[in-house]
Amino acid sequence: MFIYPHLLMNSSPPHIRDSTSNHLITLARWMAGDFSNYKQAFENPKDYAHIHVLFRPLPLEFFSGIGLYSEQVYDYDLWRPYRQGVHRLVDHGDEIYIENYSLKNALIYAGAARELSILKTITPDCIARRYHCSMIFKPEGDRFIGAVEPGNLCLIEKNGCQTYLDSYVEITQTTWVSLDRGLDVNTHEQVWGSTFGPLRFEKREGFAHEVPNIL
Repeated sequence: MFIYPHLLMNSSPPHIRDSTSNHLITLARWMAGDFSNYKQAFENPKDYAHIHVLFRPLPLEFFSGIGLYSEQVYDYDLWRPYRQGVHRLVDHGDEIYIENYSLKNALIYAGAARELSILKTITPDCIARRYHCSMIFKPEGDRFIGAVEPGNLCLIEKNGCQTYLDSYVEITQTTWVSLDRGLDVNTHEQVWGSTFGPLRFEKREGFAHEVPNIL
């Protein structure tokens, strides 16, 4: 049975509360939402498609901590995401690690960020860890700055070419800025990703109230 996270405010085991920082909870609440780059796409339609990035909190028991489900979709095809994932936030002192997981049969769960009845069907045995692909976030003033973990080992094959992910993210309470690029493992030249600069999103709807309060 799905338990809505906002009903778990005072039910967290002590070991979860003790190992979770204010920074982690803040990051999760800022991430939880529907982000759109409408302004960017409207002003530069030749260079940028209109995209939504959605993060929806998972129930506390999914990871025994804070987790999120994500979708990236084009505005003209909201129920067919081109990227889906599950993310576990882990406190590492001054840094927050976000472990990334793929879904084994992703299309079955398309729309889960918008429809909670679909989100309920995602279970831990539906996902597989993407090793070497964690994002590392640090608080800097009024934002969090994140990048893929070092080592150039988050490998993605595109059009028969082996690439590694180069990813940079800035998050505030209301905005999301990201630049994902795939670089050739041998030449380090860009193979895929934006060639016009970062994608700039604004939060259209927030789901912060669904993040469990485990402090």
